[in-house]
Amino acid sequence: MTAIRVLLVDDDPLVRAGLSLMMGGADDLEIVGEAADGAEAEALVDRTRPDVVLMDIRMPTVDGLTATERLRAREDAPQVVVLTTFHADEQVLRALRVGAAGFVLKDTPPAEIIAAVRRVAAGDPVLSPAVTRQLMRHAVGTGPDTRRTRARERIAVLNDREREVAVAVGRGLANAEIATGLFMSVATVKTHVSRILAKLDLNNRVQIALLAYDAGLLEEEREEH
Repeated sequence: MTAIRVLLVDDDPLVRAGLSLMMGGADDLEIVGEAADGAEAEALVDRTRPDVVLMDIRMPTVDGLTATERLRAREDAPQVVVLTTFHADEQVLRALRVGAAGFVLKDTPPAEIIAAVRRVAAGDPVLSPAVTRQLMRHAVGTGPDTRRTRARERIAVLNDREREVAVAVGRGLANAEIATGLFMSVATVKTHVSRILAKLDLNNRVQIALLAYDAGLLEEEREEH
């Protein structure tokens, strides 16, 4: 079995040491490097080719938000999981919008952080439905009307089935749950998700969820039910 390659990025050496010690005990994870800021992280990604980057947001020189955006813009982009002390923070939301696959709180139990890294490496986002709802309530930010109009224009390129899948992703459902709810196979759900990502020029499910929320699709679904 090939180990999941993990890069740790945090300006606090104690946090890095704790994460390294914690993950070192997992047979399927390999810590390939540690960085103290975003600029250092970018150079290390070139050298170590990690699968997953655990990224602190608040760091000197180049912060985690900027580093996440730069890393996710690469052709062979690693998955990024944001490390934070806040559940619903504007910077966490911005990190998700630029491509982070999810976030974990710094005081999360070790087993859950390891599970989050495994999930992201497998292509699943690290956002529970409860956390997704909490984030969405904070997602509107400034200029919600403009954002909604823009989001609706983008969503309009989806066909009806893709739109249904996008709403289900926005609700935080896993592929198996979407398949059951929409009476299709898991393979078909994955195909729809891939098409949605391609049509909307997004790079992960979290961005689908945010766009579905911005467009008001989740509210519409609640009203219909």
